[in-house]
Amino acid sequence: MTQSAAGVMDAVLHDPEKPVPPSGPAWGAVISLSLGTFGLVTAEFLPVSLLTPLADDLGISEGAAGQAMTATAIVGAISAPTVAIITKRLDRRTVMWTMTLLLILSDVLAAGAWSLAVLLTARVVLGIALGGFWSMSAALAMRLVPSHLLPRAMSIILTGVSVATVCAAPIGAYVGDIWGWRSAFMLAAAGAAATLLVQLITIPRLPPIGVASFRSLLDVAKIPMVKIALLVVLLVASGHFAGITYIRAFLEKIPALDVETISLVLLAFGISGFFGNLAGGLLAEYSLKAVAALAPLLIAIAAVSLLTAGASALASAIAVAAWGFAFGAVPVGLQTWMVRRAVPEQAQSAGVLLVTVFQVAIAAGAIFGGLLVENAGITSAIAYSAVATFVAALIVFLVGPNRET
Repeated sequence: MTQSAAGVMDAVLHDPEKPVPPSGPAWGAVISLSLGTFGLVTAEFLPVSLLTPLADDLGISEGAAGQAMTATAIVGAISAPTVAIITKRLDRRTVMWTMTLLLILSDVLAAGAWSLAVLLTARVVLGIALGGFWSMSAALAMRLVPSHLLPRAMSIILTGVSVATVCAAPIGAYVGDIWGWRSAFMLAAAGAAATLLVQLITIPRLPPIGVASFRSLLDVAKIPMVKIALLVVLLVASGHFAGITYIRAFLEKIPALDVETISLVLLAFGISGFFGNLAGGLLAEYSLKAVAALAPLLIAIAAVSLLTAGASALASAIAVAAWGFAFGAVPVGLQTWMVRRAVPEQAQSAGVLLVTVFQVAIAAGAIFGGLLVENAGITSAIAYSAVATFVAALIVFLVGPNRET
């Protein structure tokens, strides 16, 4: 037995809480986490592309159906710190497997929903899975690969988000139009089951370290630049989801597009988001402030374009694609910002804070957007998106991160 192997064995036998250094980058496990993000984001945003038929089938308004997003976000905000704390003594891979099982259950429940109450139950289950998964993903990436490969690992994990934005909306709209909206959720459940199989095979034993606690969350939240980052997250996410949740309804009513064209526009949104993720990752290596500021600014510009020229099908399509590109860069910029401000022992706590605030912002955006849609029309939700994201960009330009922060 080599000296390094003996050291690893000694750590396992004598200190089960101590992390076991990998013999090399665990890329299979990283890819399985990317598949997890794909499944979660797909399930989370399917209602966006299925909002109209889902609401019609359940006999509810579009505003009420949009609150399915709210339920997931609220529970996600609660579960992010809760799951991290109550599972602090469990092997991290066991927790990840459990979150994927909950994802499958949520998709199956949604596919069989016969009322708004059942649909919301499915979305609550999804919220638990989403909050638990995202609160630990960055911390796990730090343990699966050497530190110098962390940006690459995070890019791979976040690629799952980008691919989901490419696939979820257009495929959901297309499949829902052909076989019904329920079939889209069943397809998502099948994909989540395949993800669980890959995770069972690839994720190594990961004893808990640097466990999150309410005290550690408070310590990280006191960091000045973290406070600014969380405010930006709140503005960008609430602005984005207030508008994008009702984008299908906007496209149906303002430029009056048919289902096939809407599917193509949503596909453009997703593809643009994929390239936005790549561009954000590359730009972040040179200027984190540029990524964190330009992404919300472009969302604001896209929202204003929809308000001023949205009656044109071409203008709407271009604006939605630009919106997708901009939001694709948002997770890269914000997550990198948070990770750089926390020492390794605080990585999970930083992840918990980011997920919690992000989910609160989604809920706030969906609720406020729904109220605006019900009382002042769809364009009012788009207007709020423009204002919130512009304010976020302004904050970053004025007091955002530089090379040292």
